[in-house]
Amino acid sequence: MYAERVSRLPGAVLWSRTPDAPASDGGAAPGGVRGAVLPDGCMDLLWTEGRLLVAGPDTGPHVPEEAPGGWAGVRFHPGTAPVRLGVPAYELRDRRVELTDLWPAAEVRRLTARIDAAADPVDALEEVALLRAAEAPPPDPLLLDVVAALDAGRPVAETADRLGLGARRLHRRSLAAFGYGPKTLARILRLQRALALARRGVPFAETALRAGFADQAHLARDVRELTGATLGELVGRR
Repeated sequence: MYAERVSRLPGAVLWSRTPDAPASDGGAAPGGVRGAVLPDGCMDLLWTEGRLLVAGPDTGPHVPEEAPGGWAGVRFHPGTAPVRLGVPAYELRDRRVELTDLWPAAEVRRLTARIDAAADPVDALEEVALLRAAEAPPPDPLLLDVVAALDAGRPVAETADRLGLGARRLHRRSLAAFGYGPKTLARILRLQRALALARRGVPFAETALRAGFADQAHLARDVRELTGATLGELVGRR
C-alpha cells in the first residue's frame, strides 16, 4: 500500500510503500511495467531497513527492487535536492545510489540505525532531511522560478529571456539542478500535468490541449516515449 503526505520541509512530500503492494522508490505512479516509477522531475531520499539511498532524476520508467520491509522516502521539489544532498543532479540521472557513496560512511551508518529503530521510519527520515536542509544553503530561487514557468507551460526560450538567462547558461544550471536540460524538464512536467488531468476523467483530447500538447497524437507519442506505456494503461493502473 502506498501513502504520502506533505512534509514540514517546504515543497517536499513524504511517502511510504508497504510490501503488500508493488514496491516503489520514488513515486506512486505506475508505468509500462506494473509498479514502475515515472519521471516527475524530482529526486528522493530513500530508506529501507538497513539502507539509505538516493534516487536521481528519471528520464524513463524505473522498476524498483523488492524490499521485504517496504520503502520510505522524502521526495524533494524539482531543483532542491542537489544543494541539500551535496551532489549535482546529472551525476545521479536514472540511477539509485547508496548514500554512503555521497556522505561519510560513519554518518550514514548512524542515521540508518536511527531510522531502523524508529517507531515511524517516515518521521525519522523526515528529521534527517530537515536537519540536512538546515545545514545547507537554501535552494536557488531562480531555479524554482524555472520550474514554475515550465510547469505553467511557458516555452524554454521565453523562460530563459524572462529570467535573464542565456540558453547555454540555463542549460548548464538545469543539468546541475534537475539532471537534464530545460527542454527535458518541460516535457516531464507536461507529462505529469497530462496524467493528473486524465486521472481526473478529462477526455484525452482535452487533456492534450490543456496540458500543452499540440494534439492527442503528440500526447500519445510523449507518454509512450517517457513511460513505456499508453495513457490508457497509466490511467487504468492506479
